[in-house]
Amino acid sequence: MNLFKTLKHGVLLSLGALLLCSASVQASSRVKDLTTISGVRANQLFGYGLVIGLDGTGDQTTQTPFTSQATASMLAQQGINMPPGTSMQTRNIAAVMVTAILPAFTQPGQQIDVTVSSIGNSRSLRGGTLLITPLKGVDGQVYALAQGSLIIGGAGAEAGGNKKVINTLSSGRVPSGAIVERSVGNVFTDDGPIRLELTRSDFGDARRVADLINKKLGPQTAFAVNGRVIELNAPRSSDDRVGFVALVQEIPVSPNKDMARVVINARTGSVAMNDSVRLEACAVTHGNLTVQIKTTPIISQPAPLSGGSTVVASRTDIDIKTDAGELMRLEGADSLTDLVKALNSMGASPQDLISILQAIKQTGSLYAEIEVI
Repeated sequence: MNLFKTLKHGVLLSLGALLLCSASVQASSRVKDLTTISGVRANQLFGYGLVIGLDGTGDQTTQTPFTSQATASMLAQQGINMPPGTSMQTRNIAAVMVTAILPAFTQPGQQIDVTVSSIGNSRSLRGGTLLITPLKGVDGQVYALAQGSLIIGGAGAEAGGNKKVINTLSSGRVPSGAIVERSVGNVFTDDGPIRLELTRSDFGDARRVADLINKKLGPQTAFAVNGRVIELNAPRSSDDRVGFVALVQEIPVSPNKDMARVVINARTGSVAMNDSVRLEACAVTHGNLTVQIKTTPIISQPAPLSGGSTVVASRTDIDIKTDAGELMRLEGADSLTDLVKALNSMGASPQDLISILQAIKQTGSLYAEIEVI
């Protein structure tokens, strides 16, 4: 901790396009890019409210009786009691759910954005105003009050250019539309150890981050608890703790490469992969497509008396055939990128692509985890 004191003051393939993602992170990454602080988190808030001032596009009360009930309750709070049996036609009112994110360390009096979404059959919330709405957490406590005019985004012109069109009329936002009434306690204010959590579990990264922190701030400052958590012996005073964490987060670190992974979007056929994916020889038949992956050894002999050594490499070739006799041959295709491009050009559908890749994975010839989203 003495060293800290000194430093403190000195201081996808859519079947039409391929997306190749590299898992390697630049050496200029910092601890703050790879970790979060345990207990320092945002909280979700929600509430039920009414949007008024609509131009006849509100809820039809015969199908959404809760709008009439909420309106009658709101009027009763203002001292206006409706006669029994009154049927209200609230065409200018819509029932909505209001959601917001309460960031960590937000204090009473600060403002946060809110999202307003219709839960009835309102045709449009454009031009509406959200009435004061309590926003609660999962514990039932009120943490903010929301109110304000809605902004409906996504405007564009139709083909003729004469009519404005809004893509989504049933939801909108109120920027800075909620005032925080209650703060959320945070473990960062405690005087115990601070725990860093890696965004992805990796024992090598946990060990490397702990070693770098100890090298920067002194031995016994950081301990790798497991593959995700690093525990820090932090100062007790709040000012020193803030400065301590600021120093830790700026320490440069070069993380390990992620495991080989292929991510496929089943709806669009998009494929994303990192540069750790490898292919080996195999043959797969799917529908009218036959995929054959062959590995050919290439031997390079040194010149006589050169003192060199024999180098053995390999070349991967891919053949794709159809029942109609079409053949595509790719020589030197050393990545999954080439295979997916070839399948695309042969007219494979997203489901064909998923089935073929999963079959290759099952044969043990695709060194990667496949994730379908």
